Amino acid sequence: MGIFSRFRDIINANINAMLDKAEDPEKLIKLMIREIEDTLIEIKAACSGVMATRKRVQRELDQVQSRERDWSKNAELAVNKGRDDLAREALMAKRRYADRMAALEQERTEHNLLIEQYQEDILQLEDKLRSAREKQRMLVQRHIRAKRKKSAQEEIRRLDSAETLFKFEQLENRIERMEAEADLVNYGRRPQLEKELETLSFDEEIERELHALKSSLAKGDGSR
Repeated sequence: MGIFSRFRDIINANINAMLDKAEDPEKLIKLMIREIEDTLIEIKAACSGVMATRKRVQRELDQVQSRERDWSKNAELAVNKGRDDLAREALMAKRRYADRMAALEQERTEHNLLIEQYQEDILQLEDKLRSAREKQRMLVQRHIRAKRKKSAQEEIRRLDSAETLFKFEQLENRIERMEAEADLVNYGRRPQLEKELETLSFDEEIERELHALKSSLAKGDGSR
């Protein structure tokens, strides 16, 4: 495939649509990036070749223009000296250089147009390359997220397995037995403690009633 055919295929390619249909998008985007880079190198090399040719044409054009001016001066000198024969020959030489100048200027114009086209193509390819690399970066990030999600899901499934649930049940049963054992340890002490507290409360009520009775009797004696 020629460089220009590849360039048109790349520029007209819909990267998103191609990736959506691809079985392996990451592999496809790598191939696309490599193709764009190779085409970009070839177009830059072609552009450099045309620019080098334009410089050569410009150097020749400068030389021809100088020669054309020289023959114009020679024709003037011949006329001033009354040598019309030499003036005619000088004008004929000047015409030949003028014709060559026109051809070189046309060639230079064509080279300028071709260089402009190459530069425009390079800009389009570089823009396409940036887009492709951004797609590649996004695909890599999606791949990483997918791997992490898969790993997390596998871990969840592992935790949800019957073996893991059985281990949790064993641990829960063990904790419940420990709590029951702790309740049994305190079982014998709790009634005795409650009884002593009730006795203290009862004793306080008796003391209050005794005190009230004594006060009442003392008031009765005093009134008699």
